[in-house]
Amino acid sequence: MKAATVSRLLMFLLLALTPAALVAYDGVKSAAQEEKSLNPENIARALRDLFDRWRESFGFATAREERPLISMMLRNRERLKLSAEQVKRLEQLRDEFAKESIRSDADLRIAELDLNSLLEAQPVDMAKIEAKIREIERTRADLRIARIRAMEKGKEQLSADQRSKLRDLLADQNFTRINLRPTNDSDTVVR
Repeated sequence: MKAATVSRLLMFLLLALTPAALVAYDGVKSAAQEEKSLNPENIARALRDLFDRWRESFGFATAREERPLISMMLRNRERLKLSAEQVKRLEQLRDEFAKESIRSDADLRIAELDLNSLLEAQPVDMAKIEAKIREIERTRADLRIARIRAMEKGKEQLSADQRSKLRDLLADQNFTRINLRPTNDSDTVVR
């Protein structure tokens, strides 16, 4: 499958799933809440949250620390010549981070709901809103730091030769999270 075809397919899926995600995001609300939830700011927030989840699910991260480095190591265990013990330790690190990530995601979703409630109050209490936003951003920062910490612990499991091979894999322009590799100049296959 060509990369352009994959891009078009993913864009179609995003556009097709957006209306359902907006409905799921809003949940059951009263008529007054429903009217407020359809304002452009809430729709933009819902789309941003949907896109973030979509990007994470399909592996289109932009920042270097957002790459699932441990999963990449595990998917390429043969190329890196990982021992059974290294695989076991990397799987433990990946699973521990996944649990932490799920907990943080749930905390963020709850905090966003709390923030929405604070924004609907009249009059708006700016001190509470500021505290809630700082809490949300602190949780996001903690998760980002935990991701980097897990990646570094994963790299510590590798020998110097394995780290060198990993750097080569990451530097390869055709190496991505879904492991697309060209077979010749015009075709690309999914492994």
